[in-house]
Amino acid sequence: MPLLVGGRRVRLPRSAAELVREHPPLEERARLLRGQSVRQVGPQGLLYVQQRELAVTTPKDGSISILGSDDATTCHIVVLRHTGNGATCLTHCDGSDTKSEVPLIMSAIKSFSDHTECGRLEVHLVGGFSDDRQLSQKLTHQLLSEFDKQDEDIHLVTLCVTELNDREENENHFPIIYGIAVNIKTAEIYRASFQDHGPEEQLRAARALAGGPMISIYDAKTEQLRIGPYSWTPFPHVDFWLQQDDKQILENLSTSPLAEPPHFVEHIRSTLMFLKRFPSPANILFPGNKALLYKKNEDGLWEKTSPGS
Repeated sequence: MPLLVGGRRVRLPRSAAELVREHPPLEERARLLRGQSVRQVGPQGLLYVQQRELAVTTPKDGSISILGSDDATTCHIVVLRHTGNGATCLTHCDGSDTKSEVPLIMSAIKSFSDHTECGRLEVHLVGGFSDDRQLSQKLTHQLLSEFDKQDEDIHLVTLCVTELNDREENENHFPIIYGIAVNIKTAEIYRASFQDHGPEEQLRAARALAGGPMISIYDAKTEQLRIGPYSWTPFPHVDFWLQQDDKQILENLSTSPLAEPPHFVEHIRSTLMFLKRFPSPANILFPGNKALLYKKNEDGLWEKTSPGS
């Protein structure tokens, strides 16, 4: 079944700009999203999704009311939602393996659906810009193409990607929107930034930098965040990278050196230090090689439940 806009099949391949020209409601929605001011989202009731992670839940969740992610430059943030039961998946895609990631997103949502339910699947794609290496453009094309190949009808509701999310300053290009949140209860999607990227922010970032694939991090049935157990091989030339200046790190370890947020280099350095300290994470970071489990407490903040809690 195809990817649909306004009930009509999307003709692919198409650039994002061509698609919105053919479907004015898409253009209007992207314009409204770009025009929003950025909301600072606090940690209460938030499940923050890092690169190469996905999380899915429903309005029945008593712990999580907001899914969100930011720091996307060439990456795209994808929200897939079933309008009948409200099941909502948010993921932060970097183009490393879009072909296998889209079916993961689909199965995450389908695990909540009952075939007798009314409603439809709606997808929202946000992120990327007109980068020199055209990585954003490639990821936009991959995501549209893979959603179009799925068995179910999927309605494209928001498309604010690549050239539709681009601003130019002194002949350099930057994304307009770096992050979004989705309210699970109301389905509202809005521009957002997050101070709290936890729990276990460094551990999760290290897994992605070490080449880990897309994974689901949340069990909505038990309302638990589940981290690991992960394994990775020692990061190649970690000492060399740690000796490099900021410019070298930006130019070599970023997909878009000029467009990164100010904290990018500091984040990469701390992640590299973590990988140096834990070249093999198995039993050290995951006692008994068991997952680290977190639940929201009464204040809406994450609390470790096991092991070693």
